[in-house]
Amino acid sequence: MSQFHLRRGSPDDEFPDLCRNSTWMGRILTPAMYRRQFDRCTRSGVIFDDVIRPGLEEPGDWSGPVSVGCVAGDAQSYVLFCDFFDRVIEAFHGHKVTSQTPENDFNYDNLKGGDDLDRLYVVSCEVSVIRGVEDFSFPTHCSRGERRQLLSLASRALQQLQDQLPGCLLSLEDLNQEQQRELNLNPPSTSQLRTGVARDWPDARAVWVSEDGSLVVWINMEDHLKLVSTRGDANMAKAFRTVCMNLQKLDAVYRALKHPFIWKQQLGWVTSSPADVGTGLRIRVQLRLQHLPRHRRVEDVLKRLRLSMDGTESPALYRVSNVSTFGVSEVGLTQLVVDGVKLLVAMEKRLEGGGDIDDLVPTQK
Repeated sequence: MSQFHLRRGSPDDEFPDLCRNSTWMGRILTPAMYRRQFDRCTRSGVIFDDVIRPGLEEPGDWSGPVSVGCVAGDAQSYVLFCDFFDRVIEAFHGHKVTSQTPENDFNYDNLKGGDDLDRLYVVSCEVSVIRGVEDFSFPTHCSRGERRQLLSLASRALQQLQDQLPGCLLSLEDLNQEQQRELNLNPPSTSQLRTGVARDWPDARAVWVSEDGSLVVWINMEDHLKLVSTRGDANMAKAFRTVCMNLQKLDAVYRALKHPFIWKQQLGWVTSSPADVGTGLRIRVQLRLQHLPRHRRVEDVLKRLRLSMDGTESPALYRVSNVSTFGVSEVGLTQLVVDGVKLLVAMEKRLEGGGDIDDLVPTQK
């Protein structure tokens, strides 16, 4: 942990070599900025080197998507190192950090569409949201004791919701590999191992599964809490509704337990990664596409829609998701994905018929 760091040299001696670093951290960090942060330390012992170390270990690849290349060890990191984190957040999300409080909108009735996607192309969807819990370090800096307290707190909170949302809590230690695969629980990634998120794995890791299968809550797996609703019928509206309703219920319970979810006035909801600030909301949709992924303008289209597209094990199946989580409300972000998916499907249909899609390409958002 950070409080056990050995003697360090001067800021100029310790400044890392960033010449091959392709992350936003590597592009933004300067010697002057490093000197300003160098001697600062949060109450839980996070120093600036803890923040930037994950990005220093990432391979240099200037051709792929740019990752943030940094993590926050605790909520105070966003305040103490704000002149660094704010610049990274602005660069990654394409939205200015101001004194204005980010907008929230959990009113799922405001969403237009999402239950009318073409099932010939839209295979499934997943809506997830992550939350950090006040008074605990983030996973990269979390102690074993804190992690166990977080699990106990989640167990108490979910127990209070049993009448409204019946389900069961499953310890990761008690699940065999087949059961973990059924719940889409993967072994720790290289990144999680490198950053300390997987420390003491699988101790104090658990999932809560609703009886009707509509919701899964991950505890200490990637972040403090992650709510996930996956639907094989690709009904994004229902998945979003499930997440919004139960997130607000849990928010109220955690407040009553004196451990509210972490909120910062200028950033909104925050967790360990600057890539998730604002809403913490991720919408992933699996699309069956044959022609569009090979089109010359697909990268331009995705950039304008503010979406990303990744391949899967199936050559005709692609995973489309939102790029940013900051600067748009929850409903607005989900609407962006709904509208974007519909447009991608329309483009695929046009290409199937031998037509051109230039007139369908949206203006820059």
